[in-house]
Amino acid sequence: MANFCCGLLTAKREPVPLKSVEVELEVKDHVATVISTLIYENKEDKPLEAVFVFPLPADAAVCHFSAKVGQTHVVAEVKEKQQAREEYDDALSSGQQAFLLEESDQSPDIFRLSVGSLPPGESASIRLEYVTELAVQADDGLRFCLPAVLNPRYQPPGSEGASVQVSSVPASMVPYTLSFSARVSSPRPVWKVESSSSLEPLQYLNPEQTQATVKLAAGHKFDRDVELLIYYKDAHQPSAVVEAGQDSATWRHGFVHGAKRLFFKLRHDTGSLMGDPVVMVSLYPEFPQAVMSSLASCGEFVFLLDRSGSMDCPTSHNKQEETRIGSAKDTLLLLLKSLPVGCYFNIYSFGSDFGHIFPKSEEYSEKSMEEALKKVEEMSADMGGTEILQPLKHIYSQPCIPNQPRQLFVFTDGEVCNTKEVINLVKKNAGSHRCFSFGIGEGASSALINGLAKEGGGHADFITGNDRMQPKVMQALRFALQPAVESISVTWDLPKEVSATVLSPPITTIFQGQRSLIYAQLSGKSSKAAEGCVTVKYSLAGHPSQNQLHFSLKPAGDTGLTVHRLAARTLIRSLELEEGLSRGQKDEAVKKKVVDLSVQSGVNSSFTAFIAVNKNNGQSIQGPMVRRDVPTPMFCGSPMTVYGSMCAPQEDSEDSEDYEDYDNGYIQSAFCEDFGMIETVKSKRCLKGKQIKKSIGKSAETPEPQQRRKDPLLQLVSLQKASGCWMLDAALASVLGKTSEEVEKSKPAPFLLKKVNKEVWATILALMWLHAFKTDAKVEWELLALKAASWLRAQNAPCMTECVAAGNALLGCNVQADALKI
Repeated sequence: MANFCCGLLTAKREPVPLKSVEVELEVKDHVATVISTLIYENKEDKPLEAVFVFPLPADAAVCHFSAKVGQTHVVAEVKEKQQAREEYDDALSSGQQAFLLEESDQSPDIFRLSVGSLPPGESASIRLEYVTELAVQADDGLRFCLPAVLNPRYQPPGSEGASVQVSSVPASMVPYTLSFSARVSSPRPVWKVESSSSLEPLQYLNPEQTQATVKLAAGHKFDRDVELLIYYKDAHQPSAVVEAGQDSATWRHGFVHGAKRLFFKLRHDTGSLMGDPVVMVSLYPEFPQAVMSSLASCGEFVFLLDRSGSMDCPTSHNKQEETRIGSAKDTLLLLLKSLPVGCYFNIYSFGSDFGHIFPKSEEYSEKSMEEALKKVEEMSADMGGTEILQPLKHIYSQPCIPNQPRQLFVFTDGEVCNTKEVINLVKKNAGSHRCFSFGIGEGASSALINGLAKEGGGHADFITGNDRMQPKVMQALRFALQPAVESISVTWDLPKEVSATVLSPPITTIFQGQRSLIYAQLSGKSSKAAEGCVTVKYSLAGHPSQNQLHFSLKPAGDTGLTVHRLAARTLIRSLELEEGLSRGQKDEAVKKKVVDLSVQSGVNSSFTAFIAVNKNNGQSIQGPMVRRDVPTPMFCGSPMTVYGSMCAPQEDSEDSEDYEDYDNGYIQSAFCEDFGMIETVKSKRCLKGKQIKKSIGKSAETPEPQQRRKDPLLQLVSLQKASGCWMLDAALASVLGKTSEEVEKSKPAPFLLKKVNKEVWATILALMWLHAFKTDAKVEWELLALKAASWLRAQNAPCMTECVAAGNALLGCNVQADALKI
């Protein structure tokens, strides 16, 4: 039996040099600036290199990276990635200290930080800064997420690019601490700030309540993503922020040693992105109510469900009994019941392989709906890895159905390595569909989830903490059923001497109440009192519409270079995607543009890296250097599941059993090209190189899925027919809390005389129960209730007022007939 070890240890029982992470968040309206300080300490007797692979938001613009060792402060420069790596290696070889920060080649939400040649007994303070826009939620909240959890990412055999090595530990055993504070300001009052983590009370800084601070409560462990939901009063008004460019020559200090300061000069000439003013325009289109109430009655709805082993994990720390796959199945029930009569649909599921319920999309009917629901109920998280690329290719290979716009819904925990390859495929097929994506659980890849929706012209959402999946998905279905916005154009009305160069990709999708962002570089001179105007024109349900915003060209005084960096990041991402879609000589030309823009703006890209070398540390660091991998949190709470072969470094053991104990519970999770991903979960025991056969679909040895107890709402929904009606039977009576006899006796006179069929009475009761007892979940059942009301109107049944009165008497409620829309 191995000895117990004290202190913070890696999977190999080695000391962890990262001691703490301090995060300061500043939110101005919908833009966030994040400053992270990471403290490293070498308590060993030899110099070491600490390597930390960690997540950041996929759309973050990393704009500052520096290190402080003793009295020396070193600020990193952005350089071409291979050049930066070579400088880092050369520095370490010559005994110098060096620091390298680089974005993953495969996914823009994974970064690697290398701290090299940290002498024995020495500490280093690493400062990392990035800016990002905050996404608007369905309830008008702004979502900020500080990613903490980095679950292993599946890399399909033969996929493009090298794999990334990640050290992971169960989330509850993270060996370093986190402190987090936030300052929020806006032209409008800050209403509230919510979080899945415990917060100290919100502190307002002025009487107008337009500025506030909040902190994580004491005792928080860095074992989950830190999510803030920020709400303003009178939220989301259209706005424009003009930011002045940098002076033509800006001095930046390179490093400080004692009292000596060294500087280097950056040139940002007029006419360059960083030298000219940049405007950020935020628009929130409002559509006419008449158009919004007319939902489409057609479409091809394709649902793509992740059934990899990690989907058997709990949805959150607070819901250990609810698995990701279980929540997704409940959501599919709501979706299938809410689809309009006359549409087409199909359900795909994927893991290491993929399958589909129907050979091709079927017309929505009672028969097809029931067949689909039966197969959904049999689904479990038993399909191995997370190979999403192949099912997407199969979906796109199917011909589109005339007059049935394709709407793709993707449900995944997002643990894939080939993110860019997947997003490129979606972009190639953007003209034939809209893609709505949902990241389930802690650690879902923001690059994948946001990228699918952005390039697929849809909407993205994340389900974490105490979130219910159903309301978010049903809101997306409402988006999908809204008329598509077409013929979108943007025009500028500026003074004659000023011109605008749009830096953002063309707007291809507009949804009610959702923000549309436009970045533009402004060239030329204008007076301080000058104004500009931007107009977005589009066609909605055949009717021409437009949104217009007038704004001052006077630069704001307190934004620094935030808008420039966000604009640069937007342009860099567009160019990177173009490079990923192109082949041949164009690749190098686009790559050069990206590198030049990244270096000029000081913003990260997939082709560049931040490099800092301390060339003034006096003497070279002596002795052989050892590497220490800093583990990241990995969330999963179900029994361990392993697919492929275990690649974790194993301790020697004379035990011949299949399992080996790890006293401290650490697991080294590798992305192995030969074996794919190791999906590990909360366990102190690791399989010792044992091969496990994947299960694709059901087999004779697969146990029957356990019957999950549904809540009353889902029970009622499950009884609805595809047409929208309910049957009058014992199952319905049970959900209503009544006996069959009580329901029968309560029928109004027209029913007793058999002038109205039983289905009408049953459907009225079901609708009344929803309106009376499930108003808090209205977004979940609203669409299927509209279908039920439409069915009732088509029956042209008499005496609806008497029916509602009888229903109120039976159910003990007071629902008005007008509320039912019948």
